[in-house]
Amino acid sequence: MTFSEFGFRISDFEFYFFTLEHIYLPIPPTLKILNMKPTCSPLAAVFVAMLSLVAACEKNIKTISRQEISGSQKDPLPEAAAALTPIQIYGAWHAGNDACTWATVRTVSEFDSKNHWLIDRGNGQPSVNLVILSFVNPLKLMNQTTDVGNLNGVPKGMTADIVNYFKSHNIRVMLSIGGITYTNDWNTALSTNPTQMGLNAAAVAQQLGVGIEIDYEESSSPNLTGLQSFITAFRSQLPYDATGNNHAARLTIDLAAGDRWLIALCRHATLNWLTTSNPVLDYANAMVPNRQPSSAADATGNWQEHIDGKPQYSPPIISLAPAKFTGGLYIVTGKNAAKECVDFNNSLQKACGNYVQTVLPKNSGTTAGMLGFMFWAAEKPSTRNISTAPPNSCEGGVGAGATFFSIPIPMPALRQQ
Repeated sequence: MTFSEFGFRISDFEFYFFTLEHIYLPIPPTLKILNMKPTCSPLAAVFVAMLSLVAACEKNIKTISRQEISGSQKDPLPEAAAALTPIQIYGAWHAGNDACTWATVRTVSEFDSKNHWLIDRGNGQPSVNLVILSFVNPLKLMNQTTDVGNLNGVPKGMTADIVNYFKSHNIRVMLSIGGITYTNDWNTALSTNPTQMGLNAAAVAQQLGVGIEIDYEESSSPNLTGLQSFITAFRSQLPYDATGNNHAARLTIDLAAGDRWLIALCRHATLNWLTTSNPVLDYANAMVPNRQPSSAADATGNWQEHIDGKPQYSPPIISLAPAKFTGGLYIVTGKNAAKECVDFNNSLQKACGNYVQTVLPKNSGTTAGMLGFMFWAAEKPSTRNISTAPPNSCEGGVGAGATFFSIPIPMPALRQQ
């Protein structure tokens, strides 16, 4: 992984995101993006040098398109249902102890010393019903690469022992392929042999008894034909299973927090893979935005965009059924423990809980309520920020929420409508 591909929160500075071609600066009220020519400016060079001292992994760095700027007004929220639909998914992405590389084999006892809160919220019950180990490099998976950090294309730290650590406590496990760091590798793999990558992903899923998450964050021109080939190959080995009994058959995708980033991917996935009448993927995760939402309205406003769709876009994005996606929140936000991790009563998951359990479908689906919440990210998503290891573990936030929402463990069969 290279630092120039990550987003960071730098103390005493606003948010920055670097690539070799761009530097995105703090977003003023009247301008969402500052694009620079593909040269290395002195300012960029200074900050890239600073970033060489740290490492982090990001689930989603949200950039804004011109289409978003012209159509960014959120529609008023629809009237909610009176009854609460039970939350079915309450999970955490897991970054490992090395900012998402998972390059080192760990003993179960050492892993437990950093992550016990996930399997025990304090009463012997798990804090979550899903853990997603993040990330697998798609190109190395296609090539079944064995090197210092990978074995046959899978990070060496994603072992059967770690998977069984969770599964033995009735926590479902998935592997996430991609992340924004590996976008270029996704593009290379999809243009080279996406069918082989899909077959390899299915083989790993069967070997470990885990599901697979697609995290392909190409914002400009995603290779949707290649991605279809990947999905088709995976499904040729592991058909869609509405019961959820075959853990390896679960195949999901990450979309942006709302409909205004990863637009082409969102449009295609919603129309072709996430329908309630002919589902190909099990569901989507609305990823975290570039920083923690400032309020419940901020978070749910993003999620509502998926339900409303974007009929004003050309071509439009159709409505996504609430029963076909989760909403993402941060549990690591900086150097201090996040409320979402340690203080449920003042957390966004509590503030957003009523919306998540009651939001009505618009033009897709028949039942009210999203599938639930996903949290970014357990243990050490950044080498410079706080981790969720003791004394900052998340029993008081995520765990207390599991009790408050009566999260089912193990995860039940998911609503399909």
